[in-house]
Amino acid sequence: MATNTPRQIEAVQKTCRILEFLRDRGGAGVTEIAEELDISKSVVHAHLATLNDENLVVKDGHTYSLGLKFLDIAETVKNRVAKHEIVRDQVRALAEDTGEVVHFGAEENGRIVYVAKSKGEAAVETASKVGKRMPMHSTSLGKAILAEFPEDSIDRIVEQHGLPKQTERTITDERRLHEELDTTRKREYSIDDEENIPGVRCIGISVSAPEVGVLGALSISGPSQRMTDERIENELHEAIAQSANVIEVNSRYQ
Repeated sequence: MATNTPRQIEAVQKTCRILEFLRDRGGAGVTEIAEELDISKSVVHAHLATLNDENLVVKDGHTYSLGLKFLDIAETVKNRVAKHEIVRDQVRALAEDTGEVVHFGAEENGRIVYVAKSKGEAAVETASKVGKRMPMHSTSLGKAILAEFPEDSIDRIVEQHGLPKQTERTITDERRLHEELDTTRKREYSIDDEENIPGVRCIGISVSAPEVGVLGALSISGPSQRMTDERIENELHEAIAQSANVIEVNSRYQ
């Protein structure tokens, strides 16, 4: 019977699992990889030998780790989203000016992916890191981007990923999410009101470019006692909007 599921190649899936394991561990040997991933040692060795030939992994003694070729791949991907040098500079400057954590993220397959991050002097530590994927409905980055999407696109993302509860304040009702996105459009910025991490509030704003559409979003995150409504409206909104505009203007000339 015909299905709509694309054909999946098991060998490629195993390669991806091995690469992700090396990323998470920082390096590992054949035996460790085979035992942890429940793949035969001979298969793991064959995958690693091929990856080593392609410079995607490097071998030091009996230990394999990710190769520097991923740096070139990463730079290409980051510049596909927006001119990364400009994004990096604006994220860093905004973090220095506000003292908080600043992120730039982009949507991929209905998730937010962190593309850049910088911490100001007063920033609180978070588990976020470049490359990490997060839900859209509970983050200011995600809500800022969702507010730019047509309703049917929002509904598809909700159908695909649901509205999982991250904290006691996470919006888990689709009607409430649409109301929140309407509010975001009217005030021109989004708010994560402790919806992703308890005690942390964030402001987000979308970043777009002509003929391309939404490139991603910027956010500023900090402890709730500092991220008051007054500070967000009177200080942070203007600062983040200016940074978004710099990225947008420069993205026209990619």
